[in-house]
Amino acid sequence: MRKIIFQLATPVAIVGIIMLMMFPIPSWLLDILLIMSIMLSMLALLTTLFVRKALDFSVFPTLVLVATLFRLGLNVASTRLILGGSGGTDKAGKVIEAFGTFVVGGNFVVGMVVFLILVIINFVVITNGAGRVAEVGARFTLDAMPGKQMAIDADLNAGLIDEDQARKRRAEVTAEADFYGAMDGGTKFVKGDAIAGIVITLINLVGGFIIGMVIDSMSATDSIKTYAQLTVGDGLVSQIPALLMSSATGIIVTRANTDANEGVGKDFVGQLSQSQMAMYIAGVAALLMGVIPGMPKLPFIIVGGVLIFVGYQQGLAVKRAEAEADMMVDEEPFKPAGETPEQLIEQMRVPALEIMLSPDLIDLVGSNTDADLLARVRGLRRKVALESGFVVPPVRTRDSVDLPASTYVIRMSGVEVGRGIAPGGRVLALGDSLDDLPGDLVHEPVFGLTGKWIPIELRYNAEISGATVVDRVSVLITHLGALVAENAARLLTREDVRVLTDGLKQTNPSVVDELIPAHLSLGEVQVVLQGLLEEQVAILDLARIFEALSVRAKQTTDPEQLVEAARAELGPAIVAKYVIDGVLRVITLDPMFEQSLLEAVRPGDHGSQLALDPDRMESFLTQVRAVTEASEQTGFSVVLVCAPVLRPALRKLVNLGIARLPVLSYSEMSGAKVMIETMGTISGSHAISS
Repeated sequence: MRKIIFQLATPVAIVGIIMLMMFPIPSWLLDILLIMSIMLSMLALLTTLFVRKALDFSVFPTLVLVATLFRLGLNVASTRLILGGSGGTDKAGKVIEAFGTFVVGGNFVVGMVVFLILVIINFVVITNGAGRVAEVGARFTLDAMPGKQMAIDADLNAGLIDEDQARKRRAEVTAEADFYGAMDGGTKFVKGDAIAGIVITLINLVGGFIIGMVIDSMSATDSIKTYAQLTVGDGLVSQIPALLMSSATGIIVTRANTDANEGVGKDFVGQLSQSQMAMYIAGVAALLMGVIPGMPKLPFIIVGGVLIFVGYQQGLAVKRAEAEADMMVDEEPFKPAGETPEQLIEQMRVPALEIMLSPDLIDLVGSNTDADLLARVRGLRRKVALESGFVVPPVRTRDSVDLPASTYVIRMSGVEVGRGIAPGGRVLALGDSLDDLPGDLVHEPVFGLTGKWIPIELRYNAEISGATVVDRVSVLITHLGALVAENAARLLTREDVRVLTDGLKQTNPSVVDELIPAHLSLGEVQVVLQGLLEEQVAILDLARIFEALSVRAKQTTDPEQLVEAARAELGPAIVAKYVIDGVLRVITLDPMFEQSLLEAVRPGDHGSQLALDPDRMESFLTQVRAVTEASEQTGFSVVLVCAPVLRPALRKLVNLGIARLPVLSYSEMSGAKVMIETMGTISGSHAISS
């Protein structure tokens, strides 16, 4: 019931305001509504003083509009009562009568002056200032949105927050932009309300004077006295809540966030009294001004004494705070750690990916430039996602005093998988002509290229000499990218597969429903996808992979055969990676030798294996290596092709000696429309080069 009342309150109020403009109301009801208008503005003003941050009062722009519409409706209703009926100061209600008589002492001239002063204060000072602040705040908030979003992404990549926290913070950034944008427009309503108050008051004055003389047969003096008094009272009743709402608008757009529950009041007192010296100087200045001849001495003495007393008390408070801080420091070693089980569990959690930096490499993080490590990590995650089809887990970045200077370590699931150096103020020069450059020779961690870390000032000289120059962050990111590609199968978790499956189900639900869980479990699908990633096969086309698995899973659930079925379906995409200028350069097997290898295939617990004696295995690897190196010396990369049944076992054998050589099957090549050039044929005894 309460929920329904809250839902209907605002619509009913809006409809009531419209009815207020259309139909006459009795004076007693007008009194109640006028008091409600004043209290609503008062409540809004007090709320702006006590909210922790402006976004906690996000409904304020809408409230400004509703309150403005409410006051205008009351102006219409009061005008109808003032100008309608017979003369008399009580016909517009007790509230307007009270403001027209008691508040201004019954002198409508004084009332008009007070009304004009309130209008000037509201319209010229508060409303214009609040409007300008809201306009600037909206522009600055929108300009700052990209930076705030990048900061959230950086914290997410660093592992400081999780996805839910990142989503919440992004929503807060969006809500903040919407709020200040709405406040920019809301201040226009306040300004319009001030103008409308002046116009309505003038209309009431002129209309009342005419009605009093023409319709009520009053003298000019009586007509002015009666209607001007009511008009001034009505204007004051309208301008006071308008002034309160304008003040609330100015406060909420000018205040900063605070963590204190006491709101902005505590900020005023605390920050104005934070300097003991400032309080002393102001107090002494007040006392000296009181000494000037002609100045009232008592007020200056009172104010000066209060300021000096507050400054003295502030000094005592600072000393007490420092003493308490010293006691807390002394007691710190004896206090228990106080970690909760949840905090301990969070500390125990092992990140999937982690970059550890020596203290002198902290400058790589948060530089807000192209060399910012966190920004480059985000770019790497996006690149891997678009190229490989799976999302790299967040990369946590932290420093470690245990590492040698200029050293970084890349860890995966808590285990070190890579290490390198990135000296500050230097860049890595790669090439053959490095003798003229200072520094010791090093090897680039990914490709093993020879290079030197040279001062950044010599970058241009190195480029002139033909060297390739790479900055520190690029070296680290390249190293991280290579390790991610090499260990992609390990990084693909069961939860990642579930997310990918849910995403596919939104666009192609029939494929998912046919496969999971009818034929394969989520874990079995994970094994297949890991098998593809292990051989650098992208899983972007998840729909085609699931279609192939749906057909093959009806016959077998053997992971090796499922992987081969998926590879056959993705054949053209796999082959396209190795095509250069429309030509695929391959190494083939002699038919007799290939048949002998087929006969040597044996099933095993970890897939099929080739049962070859060591001499024959070494001879085969030597021949393949010779043809591969001969082809690479001509500037071409090659692939080894074989029968589909032989491919899994042959790939495992080739991976022992030539990990960089891809092994494709004839079925994968059948769907690719490319020219094939044979670079060599492997026989049982020797290699036949083409």
